[in-house]
Amino acid sequence: MPKDHGIGASPKRREDIRFLTGAGNYTDDINIHGQAYVYFLRSDVAHGTINNIDTSAADGMPGVVRIFTGADFEGIGGLPCGWCVTDKHGQPMKEPAHPVLAQGKVRHVGDPIAAIVADSLEEARNAAEAIDLDITELPAVVDMKAALAEGAPKVHDDLADNLCYDWGFVEENKAAVDQAIADAAHVTTLELVNNRLVANPMEPRVAVGDYSRGTGDSTLYTTSQNPHVIRLLMGAFVLGIPEHKLRVVAPDVGGGFGTKIFHYAEEAFCTFAAKACNRPVKWTSSRSEAFMSDAHGRDHVTKIELALDENNNFTALRCETYANMGAYLSTFAPSVPTWLHGTLLAGNYKTPLVYTNVKAVFTTTVPVDAYRGAGRPEATFQVERVIDKAARELGVDPVELRRQNFITEFPYQTPVAVEYDTGDYHATMDKMLELIDREGFEARRKESESRGKLRGLGINCFIEACGIAPSNLVGQLGARAGLYESATVRVNATGGLVVMTGSHSHGQGHETAFPQVIAEMIGIDESMIEIVHGDTNNAPMGMGTYGSRSLAVGGSAMVRATEKIINKAKKIASHLLEASEADIELKDGSFSVAGTDKSVAWGDVTLAAYVPHNYPLEDLEPGLEETAFYDPSNFTYPAGAYGCEVEVDPDTGEVSILKFVSADDFGNVVNPMIVEGQVQGGIAQGIGQALLENCSYDENGQLLSASYMDYAMPRADNLPHMASYVVDHSCQTPCTHNPLGVKGCGEAGAIGSPPTVINAIIDALQSGGHKVDHIDMPATPSRVWAAMHG
Repeated sequence: MPKDHGIGASPKRREDIRFLTGAGNYTDDINIHGQAYVYFLRSDVAHGTINNIDTSAADGMPGVVRIFTGADFEGIGGLPCGWCVTDKHGQPMKEPAHPVLAQGKVRHVGDPIAAIVADSLEEARNAAEAIDLDITELPAVVDMKAALAEGAPKVHDDLADNLCYDWGFVEENKAAVDQAIADAAHVTTLELVNNRLVANPMEPRVAVGDYSRGTGDSTLYTTSQNPHVIRLLMGAFVLGIPEHKLRVVAPDVGGGFGTKIFHYAEEAFCTFAAKACNRPVKWTSSRSEAFMSDAHGRDHVTKIELALDENNNFTALRCETYANMGAYLSTFAPSVPTWLHGTLLAGNYKTPLVYTNVKAVFTTTVPVDAYRGAGRPEATFQVERVIDKAARELGVDPVELRRQNFITEFPYQTPVAVEYDTGDYHATMDKMLELIDREGFEARRKESESRGKLRGLGINCFIEACGIAPSNLVGQLGARAGLYESATVRVNATGGLVVMTGSHSHGQGHETAFPQVIAEMIGIDESMIEIVHGDTNNAPMGMGTYGSRSLAVGGSAMVRATEKIINKAKKIASHLLEASEADIELKDGSFSVAGTDKSVAWGDVTLAAYVPHNYPLEDLEPGLEETAFYDPSNFTYPAGAYGCEVEVDPDTGEVSILKFVSADDFGNVVNPMIVEGQVQGGIAQGIGQALLENCSYDENGQLLSASYMDYAMPRADNLPHMASYVVDHSCQTPCTHNPLGVKGCGEAGAIGSPPTVINAIIDALQSGGHKVDHIDMPATPSRVWAAMHG
């Protein structure tokens, strides 16, 4: 019988009450008395030299408070990059300046040139139209390989070329990999593109800066996934504000998908301008503005080679990728195609030799950074597509080829540095095949053929690394921040708890799932536990939410803090019960003496903590509040197997997804309903990438997909009906190195779904006699039709 509370139960999300009734408090809901509004005048050319910015006509227009340009930020730090990659020659990456407002040049369409602060947004926008810009347009560079060609226009004049870094991993393996491929019985080669995406969270980015002249304190309200990191980066490296004089608040956030991890120019500007103008300053992004100012995702061009011996065992994998950085380095951009991508190229398989080379390239496009999955989807797409192609070239079952090469013994040290602690890839494969009903597929295929349609079945296995850690290791790899998490647990006198965490919630259900964990530890009702996050003045220093780390890292910090609470509460209970502390047990919200009927309730002990009449203060100080920091010893490694059935209309190339199933191993599951929702959302995004979404530039660097008129987002009719959309998480192998045994779940759907869909399309086309071995994403009807017709 399903549990109704605690770990493993599925209570409805408590936060949804305020969201569904319009009571959420988002950044755009924050309006401060006397606030001004900012409008950013952005570049409409991809590359150009700024000769002059004439604001004289705009300065005196109605409502204008002040107009800022790059000159106002001279001597002030630019936006910092939070990860430094070392290239294959041992040299640090090239790290050009990223000014808050353009200085000297513009480098992509949307690059902010001037910021107009006015009494109203309309007045700011009117003034922007009166600014006279003199810009000499320069040749754009959009294609990555062209950007590296001799004589290509330089995005940054102070650099020798457009190469950010040339990274090899594992460099010591390269010669052995090359030899294994040369000696292989069979080599499958595939060239593919992982298409550029725009995250498009429901809530656009917003920033409100405020400054108190009386105290000298600055406050930034922002749509952020990690307010403490924004405080650190902006305060220390951009504006030079001491952390104790800077407060960052991220209230309710309407989705992030990675794009709200990063520190943006608009945040720094609003904080700076609030002090300069001595009044609050607010900016709210329009949707079109978001397309050309939010960090984009993916955008890799790859050649991958898989070597097999005469028995179809994988012997080596070699991968060469060009990764687009855009015009500037976003906060964590360098890590995505390297340490978050290269370390996952072993996949679920015991391939003994792996080598990858990544060339990161500057182009005159919007910066690219982490988007749901961040490097893991790119790696999975490469590996799973080349395996599927190999199976077809060899004439073997793609399921059995995978099974033959699965890792089966754990812990398993991969050839790409990471060590998997647990997993059972046969179990997830078995469950997926059961859910997709593979045995009945041929009958369904014939039924589709009778209607003139082509039906295909695609399968995929994946593994991801979540909760990136530990801090000392990632520091050696170039991270400029710790990757721990923190929690403070404060118990009130009447027994209720307030838990302050550095993990930020923007759709994950923290306010529901975190109390389930703590309530089970103590044995109290979940309603007695309040979760507080998003305010650097209220929560201990934490690293935020991304990389499917909240429960594995943030939840573990809460467990450690709660253990401290319980240990102190046992000391108090031992005095109240006049027993040895070693004999005190806690169960169902009551402390008892082992082997007796003597007990005292949780609330009585917490009251005694603040009314200390019954224990000696020289032994035990009053109060019940503890803080813990948790730094994981390893990643967690969730894994899964996905199956997808599609139908292709051979006359139009239109693809319909008929059924999608997923079997996931997330270790111990705290709230199955939330996990299911996370996976379904990720699958929807992955289907969007596979079939619809594509961020496209023309040769002049103009963004062609700058609105929903041109950027196709997945809609309900693009997804299978939920009855045909099965999520299963029964194949659990608990993580061995965190106290909850949990693994990340938030990105799995977006990682596993794109190759599953493309594999299904290729299967459908080949069943109809079309010799198509690959289609790049998105597999739009025109692209599918063209592939069918050569």
